[in-house]
Amino acid sequence: MDWMETMLAGFGRRLISNCEQTGSLVLLFWETCKRIKDVSWAETFRQMARLGVDSLPIVLLTLLATGMVFSIQTSREFVKYGAQASAGGVVAIAMGRELCPALTGVVVAGRVGAAIAAEIGTMKVTEQVDALRVMATNPVTYLVAPRFLACVLMMPVLVVFANAIGNLGGYFVATYYAGISNYTYVHSIKVFAETLDITGGLLKSMVFGAIIATVGCYKGLTTEQGAEGVGVSTTASVVLSIILIFLSNYFLSLLIY
Repeated sequence: MDWMETMLAGFGRRLISNCEQTGSLVLLFWETCKRIKDVSWAETFRQMARLGVDSLPIVLLTLLATGMVFSIQTSREFVKYGAQASAGGVVAIAMGRELCPALTGVVVAGRVGAAIAAEIGTMKVTEQVDALRVMATNPVTYLVAPRFLACVLMMPVLVVFANAIGNLGGYFVATYYAGISNYTYVHSIKVFAETLDITGGLLKSMVFGAIIATVGCYKGLTTEQGAEGVGVSTTASVVLSIILIFLSNYFLSLLIY
């Protein structure tokens, strides 16, 4: 029975560790929200350019390919069963509600979340974060709040561009590959898609941006063991961000739609 006791003890330690991590994340999120009023807007704009604008090319490429693939998989089937009048609306709804916000969140988590964790983690192991405290500068105000605000504000902008390029890719595939007329495809979007399909996705993206920034900053601030710890924190940041994005996406979909 020793092996069972060891396994249960290990499970208990892991559960306690996960609970502590969850509590720390919530506390960091709450403190960041309180510190936003003191944020440096110059630093925030710099982070918006670095974390948001620089992420645009990879987001556009990812969602263009996704829109084209989704249209390939659906348009021919709609034509086959005589439902081509629904093709554009289905693609637009799927892109606006789920694919654009979720995939943009995953892409940004992989690029931005990792960058935030690596940058702040490096500052932590080189004692730059401790130096900020010595100079009476709050690390949350100086480091976390600008990145948090930048991610929350730039994610909806990225999703708007993702929606545009994704639907454009779906349009070209449907018209030139499946033979659906231009008018039929565009008209189906007007008939089936609603404003909430877009605004709901934008609201989701803001939550995803908050998750990415909070997790990335938390993993950076808790980095240990030098350069090796930076790598561990970076990987953990991406994995945890993606898990939380998918979990929150489910509950947000239930709430919004």
